[in-house]
Amino acid sequence: MEKKKIIVNDYFQKNYEYFLTEKIGENFDERFKPELTPKEMLELGVFGGKYMNDCKNEFPKDWFVNAKLSKKKDPSINYFKIDASTSLKYWQEKGWIYHEDPRGWFQWYCRYYMGRRCLDDQRQIKRWIAMKRHIAQIKNNCFFLELNCRKKQRQALLHWAYDSRKI
Repeated sequence: MEKKKIIVNDYFQKNYEYFLTEKIGENFDERFKPELTPKEMLELGVFGGKYMNDCKNEFPKDWFVNAKLSKKKDPSINYFKIDASTSLKYWQEKGWIYHEDPRGWFQWYCRYYMGRRCLDDQRQIKRWIAMKRHIAQIKNNCFFLELNCRKKQRQALLHWAYDSRKI
């Protein structure tokens, strides 16, 4: 695949450049098997609808056709109608934000899905793998497909591309 240059100009980044080196949705690290695409996540309702409001020029337009978006954070937009997020400031204080992806993990995932590969890939994939502990907690404490059980954990899993509606 020929490299495609992307230039980002949004609220968080001005003239940030990166290259797509893989085909969209392909050639992922063998350990990284997200159950949801970024488009599916946006359509289900994640991050209170606030996450990607000014990123529409960077990603495919069809990601936003049925996306649940809001000008301000609104947990009722989330699939499980609950707030399962911490603030960006909290993430920054924990050192979880990579400078090229100032919005955090989901921004990294969107760009990875589109075909960008970067120095932060292994760290982010390890963080994604670590979220599996929440799947075990749901399986150990809820009946199968009891979607009202542990709604906050289920919503958090959706934020990490795990489809908690299947457990």
